[in-house]
Amino acid sequence: MKTPLSPRLLAVPLAACLTLTATACAAATASATRPGPAAVGAASPAALRLELPRPTGPDPVGRDTLYLVDKSRKDPWIPASGPRRLMVSMYYPARSATGDPAPYMTPEEAASLLRRKAPGADLPAEIISGIRTHARTAAPPENGRHPLVVLSPGLGLPRASLTFLAEDLASRGYVVAAVDHAYESSGTTFPGVGLLTCAPLCDQPKPPEGGQAAITKNRTEDIAFVLDRLTGRHPAWKHANLINPGRIGMAGHSLGGDASAATIAVDKRVRAGVNLDGTFHPAVTLDRPFLLMGSQADHIPGRDHTWDDSWPRMSDWKRWLTVAHAEHSSFTDLAIPMSKAGLSAPDTIAAERGLALTRAYVAAFFDRHLKGAKRPLLDVAAPAYPEVAFHAP
Repeated sequence: MKTPLSPRLLAVPLAACLTLTATACAAATASATRPGPAAVGAASPAALRLELPRPTGPDPVGRDTLYLVDKSRKDPWIPASGPRRLMVSMYYPARSATGDPAPYMTPEEAASLLRRKAPGADLPAEIISGIRTHARTAAPPENGRHPLVVLSPGLGLPRASLTFLAEDLASRGYVVAAVDHAYESSGTTFPGVGLLTCAPLCDQPKPPEGGQAAITKNRTEDIAFVLDRLTGRHPAWKHANLINPGRIGMAGHSLGGDASAATIAVDKRVRAGVNLDGTFHPAVTLDRPFLLMGSQADHIPGRDHTWDDSWPRMSDWKRWLTVAHAEHSSFTDLAIPMSKAGLSAPDTIAAERGLALTRAYVAAFFDRHLKGAKRPLLDVAAPAYPEVAFHAP
């Protein structure tokens, strides 16, 4: 009979594997799961009931899902699969919290996430797929026109990994489009197609021709298509009238943060952007407001040369923030299961705290640059958030 792994033994593989290839992740898992003393005080993975932090804005949140197909482009990673496919979750301020709770992800997507990011971890897929969200499907939308924020996840991560941010922005009066890029997530279900994983990119011995810059460039084309379908003459979303097309921003985690900058550089519709802990491929030149927010361990000046090189080439409003004791996953929902199952390193910032900091600064940034609101939080280190440091290299 298989002996379940203790939460302490799971800590290294799940925490490390969030950004590793499957091969490297398996090696980390094998090393970390050698017998050792049992963990004390951590919850049994099978007994976990996880919930995202509640949105902080005044509005209930609705959610719709769009399946978009760009027939003008073949998929760049698997051309034989046909046209480029995208899944988009649309979050929006609602009049009332009616409708069914929006599911986090399917059990199949959760199982794929665990297989790819934590092989060998004894954590049931239902724990991940059952994470409680706060959006409601088909909730009646609030009247008016609202700024649009596009969210792009890290390579190998699904759009669900930014649900905490999408729900919070929607509760504050934004429409949010969280995008899954085909073959770039741990597993995304496409109608009539099935589950597509990032095997073509994540399991190759080397990146595609052009490296990760090629993936980033392709994402700019994905986002341009999404914006066309949301703000064009014949929009794909039934509530597209909620969107103010003159107030569009973008944020992303890891490679999605790189894509945020790259999109701003080529698409004038996007007025402001955020990079959450992502390296640039390559350094960027920007003439619109941009927020850099990353872990103190990896993104203080002198630690990531692409941030150092990009900073003087940002000619508009800009801020460079780092968060003490954050890890790469601290800017995503995945911090929640890692923390609650006792999987995070002992000195990692508490999951809820890391997500709260991310929400506060990202919302303040978009409030300032898409709504024209004054937000002193962005001008000086705040006593309420001592973990956040401002840098001006």
